[in-house]
Amino acid sequence: MSSPHSAVPTAVSVPSPSAPVAATASAPAGSSAAAPTVAELMDFVRDTARDEALIASLPLDPEGRTWIRLDGPGGSEAWLIGWPPGTGTGWHDHADSFGAFTTASGALKEHSLAVRLPTDGWKTLELTEGVDRSRVLATGQGRAFGQNHVHEVLNESTDAHAVSVHAYYPPLPRIRRFSRTGAVLRLEQTERPEDWQ
Repeated sequence: MSSPHSAVPTAVSVPSPSAPVAATASAPAGSSAAAPTVAELMDFVRDTARDEALIASLPLDPEGRTWIRLDGPGGSEAWLIGWPPGTGTGWHDHADSFGAFTTASGALKEHSLAVRLPTDGWKTLELTEGVDRSRVLATGQGRAFGQNHVHEVLNESTDAHAVSVHAYYPPLPRIRRFSRTGAVLRLEQTERPEDWQ
């Protein structure tokens, strides 16, 4: 995300601290006060991704990701993120937060691990065969995920920006960033909200 979700928004589901934060915008009307469900977060990111005026308000930078923080439903943390060609988040997770994201324009590729990692007490893990998953999320496509979801998100285009909407609940308490060499996943750092806000 650095964050908004790179571990939010370099870039995971987190904006990097070096990228400019454009503004804070309001979420669509109808947000509830109770803790949102995964389905409500998915509805929120889909509805927000269809807000053409909001999507157009995001300044796009050819060099790095940009983002606007949004008010998500039920106290969730939400971001509108711009992805220049060739950018990505690196491997990361969102700790105890669950969430959803949708591509509002362009296309994003997500690589994820179909395995739950230990929450603490390790620096290096060897992954078993068959845990890797990949999907392309074109405009209007998204996905929801549970706690401790490990992934990286990329804009593999060589010439077009992508824009996406992300929401997390509870608001991100931390993001763990990882490096990967073959089957070896290494914990590189843990970021907290003050590192990207």
